[in-house]
Amino acid sequence: MVERGRDEEHRVASPLELFFDLCFVVAVAQGGVQLVHAVAEGHAGSGVIDYARIFFAVWWAWMNFTWFASAYDNDDALYRVVTLVQIAGVLVLAAGITQAFEHDNFTVVWLGYLIMRVAMAAHWLRAAAASSGAERRVALRYAGGVLACQVGWLALMLVPTGAAQNWVFLAMAVLEMCVPVYAERDRQTSWHAHHIAERYGLFTIIVLGESIAAATVAVKSGIEENDALGELLPIAAGGLLIVFAAWWIYFAVPIHDRLQDNRQAFVWGYGHYFIFASAAAIGAGIEVAVEQSVGEAHLSTTAASAAVTVPTAVFLLMVWALHARFFKAGVAQQLTLPVCAVLVLATTFAGHWAVLTAGIVMALAVVTGVTLSAREVRGARTA
Repeated sequence: MVERGRDEEHRVASPLELFFDLCFVVAVAQGGVQLVHAVAEGHAGSGVIDYARIFFAVWWAWMNFTWFASAYDNDDALYRVVTLVQIAGVLVLAAGITQAFEHDNFTVVWLGYLIMRVAMAAHWLRAAAASSGAERRVALRYAGGVLACQVGWLALMLVPTGAAQNWVFLAMAVLEMCVPVYAERDRQTSWHAHHIAERYGLFTIIVLGESIAAATVAVKSGIEENDALGELLPIAAGGLLIVFAAWWIYFAVPIHDRLQDNRQAFVWGYGHYFIFASAAAIGAGIEVAVEQSVGEAHLSTTAASAAVTVPTAVFLLMVWALHARFFKAGVAQQLTLPVCAVLVLATTFAGHWAVLTAGIVMALAVVTGVTLSAREVRGARTA
């Protein structure tokens, strides 16, 4: 297991990586289901905190493997087996999400996370065994940091639930994120910028697809159980516009050319936690809006609308901050996404039409972006 080249041509995601993503999104879906239940029952605060913690575990394990595979994927039998162990770990984690949300019991979640992270450390130890010098030190730092953090996560099982547990989680999350910074302080791994950009894009597509699936099931149930087609059509149409526009906005510009060193990559890679989490939460929010419209959720119309508009606004702002702003020329292009985020938040107070209104705002943002970009191209051609 030796490093692959950064200038390797035609580098694309492997079938194993695609399978890896699909299995990980199972845990994302389970987290979304429990977030819907928590918000619909009036426990939005605790539900969002639990969702953030569960999503961190899934996202961090996914991200660590993604960057490792970009540098070391040799696709031999042992590599595949260890990766399948990681997949087994996330499925164990997914099985424990309900207990974590409903009873603050994170035992199964912790066990699944442990399986994933020990397998990740095994990958790094194998890379260390096949390397020398600075490359070997990086691999050993990764393996040691990953295993040391697993000891720290035991504290989450020992402290009582509540504020103390939240602080322990926050401290351990920060320590986990420091491991790559420490491991690569003297030497970067040979991750492939185009491959990384593709992997992140594919996971964004899968998460947005999960939002569509969750919203479709919710609308279907609402129609069958409550015969509420009239109330659900605006939500369905608005939700579809939001997800379509979110896809368009994320993939409007290529990003791989900007990922040249770790300083840029760390900010971009870590910041995607909010993009992925908000994209998945959009689907959960649409489910909440559906349940509220048919009288099955114990919250106001405004609160149900916020379950959709807040994650949508977060998605817009984070996509703009992480890469869209680097490709925008002029004030109008730069302000399109931030202004759209503000307008989406304002639609929270549009009553039963909030989701549809938010979708229209998102669609108008896409139209505005396309129009401004076309004008820029025409201006460049005539200059």
